[in-house]
Amino acid sequence: MDLILHLRCFVAVAEESHFGRAAARLGTAQPPLSQRIQRLERELGVRLFERNSRQVTITKGGTLLLADARELLARAEALMATSRRIRDGDAGLLRAALPPDIAGETVAEILAEFQRRHADVELELHELSTSEQLARFAAHDLDVGLIHHPCDVTGLGLGPVLRRELGVLLPRGAPAAALDEVPLTALADHDLILFPRADAPALHDDLLTTCARNGYSPAAIRHGKGPSFIRGLMRSANSVAFRPREPRSLDAADATDAPDGPYAPDGPEIVWRPLAGAPLALRHSVAWPQGHSDAAVTAFAEATTHALWKTAAVTTDLPSHPVHLRPAAEYFL
Repeated sequence: MDLILHLRCFVAVAEESHFGRAAARLGTAQPPLSQRIQRLERELGVRLFERNSRQVTITKGGTLLLADARELLARAEALMATSRRIRDGDAGLLRAALPPDIAGETVAEILAEFQRRHADVELELHELSTSEQLARFAAHDLDVGLIHHPCDVTGLGLGPVLRRELGVLLPRGAPAAALDEVPLTALADHDLILFPRADAPALHDDLLTTCARNGYSPAAIRHGKGPSFIRGLMRSANSVAFRPREPRSLDAADATDAPDGPYAPDGPEIVWRPLAGAPLALRHSVAWPQGHSDAAVTAFAEATTHALWKTAAVTTDLPSHPVHLRPAAEYFL
């Protein structure tokens, strides 16, 4: 009996509570799936599911075995991933990526923590948008990365979703700059600078939709990524930009005026303010191709999560509502 195959069937049925859905998830027909579950029950000597015409319910014995089954599958996937890397000659190389908005302090902490956890592996780190990472995952050119949600995560394994609240960078002379917290409605006279939609389409749409729902529909949306370019737009084009606060590097004398990271102001003309009610946030998680998680991938995922907790004031969170892609330059209430 192929134990791994049968355990994969067991976990799928347990998670779907339905043989038909589990069969579709596994890409097989329902009768062979039922036969494998019965064969596994005979081999283990434990009844795993109670079945009737309407539903499938995992038994107490099945529940007790489920965690061990998942652990065995994870170890088997790690073994196969390591074997593939050895076969391909890449046993000592990990290809990883971070999005451009991650602050320098966080990048340095990730590198130091990964080195501490897995010094024998060379880390090849790239700066890539979420869309670029997804394309490289599909082409088998990337082992692990930090992506923005929402996005299409089909075929990916994911770490915990971490949330970073967004504030606003705006000209010091703007009326809203005098506020301790800025409601989105107070930005009505400002254009918005946002990353190009192609970098993370669903996130781009989600941010604009949330702005519109909260009373801010910018007359123009300007796209930019480079810090100097964005600062130039803010100073000359009456524009604002959203940016997380990076508290670990803030000047204690004037914390709200000195955000860390690539969009930090380099003079007295730009200030950072929190948004009233914290309506906007970035959500990240480490991602890797399903079935390709080995010790090096795990070490990078743990190092990245640790670094974000330490340097970026994150919280654990999940999106509160489903998000769907919308046409470019279009968003709805």
